[in-house]
Amino acid sequence: MAEPLRTVVADDHYLVREGTRRLLEMSGEIVVVGAVGNADELLDAVRRLTPDVVVTDIRMPGGQWRAGFEGIDAAHRVHAEHPGIGVVVLSQYADALFAFELFKHGTEGFAYLLKDRVGDLEELLGAIRAVATGGSVIDPKVVEGLLARRDVREEQEELTPRERDVLREMARGRSNGGIARALHLSISSVEKNVNAIFTKLGLENSADVHRRVAAVLAYLGP
Repeated sequence: MAEPLRTVVADDHYLVREGTRRLLEMSGEIVVVGAVGNADELLDAVRRLTPDVVVTDIRMPGGQWRAGFEGIDAAHRVHAEHPGIGVVVLSQYADALFAFELFKHGTEGFAYLLKDRVGDLEELLGAIRAVATGGSVIDPKVVEGLLARRDVREEQEELTPRERDVLREMARGRSNGGIARALHLSISSVEKNVNAIFTKLGLENSADVHRRVAAVLAYLGP
């Protein structure tokens, strides 16, 4: 059995912070080694405890941080000082601009999830597992919103409904096998759709999860 992932949780609301801590520890996959209330405390905890993963709220007022971006700025600082530590940012904002802000320097080891994912333990654990190994995740609701309003100028660039389904699962950080199970498809069918997506977007195929999420962002970007 794999060792539990050592995690620091950051949220300025005590009840949310403790609820997240207890939920994660109940899974048996996570040991919460620290629970803090702001970005300064988060950086201190990371330096002292060297966790595998950080789970942080996007907003934690106070300190010398950009208002509303405290969690994202702290995530970038964590990566700058400790590149091997994964970071999951929990946000109430479905606006993709916040996700792009998190991923602007690269996607590896970052996840952007809406806060309601805390109630979906498997979704949250999946993101934690992904960033712990250098993968990336972007919330499917963010992807869905962008897909709904993206202006596709060339008819041949349009993705089929099935390709869009696969794109959403790619955004979750799933492998081809994971996509196949989620969508009840064969591996060969998933591979065909993934290749079609990369071909239509003019992007080089890659087995690396963080590169797949980077492709999603490239497609959905402004």
